[in-house]
Amino acid sequence: MEISFGILLVLCLFFFLAGFVDSIAGGGGLISTPAMLVCGLPPHVALGTGKFASTMGTLTALWTFARSNLVVLRIAPVGFVSAFVGAMAGSGLALLLDSALLGRILVFLLPIGMIASLFSGKRYSDEGELPETGLWPKVIVMGFFIGMYDGFFGPGTGSFFILAQHVLLRMGLVKASATAKVFNLASNAGAFAVFAAGGVVLYSVAIPCAIANILGNQAGTRLAIKVGAKAVRGFLYVTLSLLTGTLIYRFFLQ
Repeated sequence: MEISFGILLVLCLFFFLAGFVDSIAGGGGLISTPAMLVCGLPPHVALGTGKFASTMGTLTALWTFARSNLVVLRIAPVGFVSAFVGAMAGSGLALLLDSALLGRILVFLLPIGMIASLFSGKRYSDEGELPETGLWPKVIVMGFFIGMYDGFFGPGTGSFFILAQHVLLRMGLVKASATAKVFNLASNAGAFAVFAAGGVVLYSVAIPCAIANILGNQAGTRLAIKVGAKAVRGFLYVTLSLLTGTLIYRFFLQ
């Protein structure tokens, strides 16, 4: 499909904002996914194209965390594999659904992503040791099922990973945020692999949007202290409300 230069600029702006918000408050997919649908990309193409851009953005965020030695390396390999496989399963399911049906499902799933992002705003300060009992089953189940959600839909995945690691693995918020990037990178990459094989990645949009997403992540990291997550989160919900209203009109009222 052909995308005009004007629409491409709008999408790049949304992906920049998504990367900016994601680096500070989480939930960047709540901006990028509905924005692509509003701009006319079919649901499957929107998901596939978005996964390419988000994979690149997550990779840069993970690199920043890794340089600060905040990633819990003990669980990273198993978490990466389980999330990758789960995302492939979720993306495969998404490809089996009719495009119109998938669009309606995405509208219903948006509030789930919002709720996950809301709960991620709580700042946990306690830092416990990794539980020895049931550690690997918890890591595998967490990686697979949240990864499957990411492959099928996506927004709010980072928040789910952070919360799951804090509750199940007793991690503090900083280490959970850092280690969640490993899981999230895997789920993004797994979903992208399936969507790419299915031929639903629009690279003429995905590449410039990926660059915009990376720049947004970098800008958000630098401005996080000045702006604060609370302010960005408020902006996120205003944007989401406008986009959701447009999506409801497109998929249910037209």
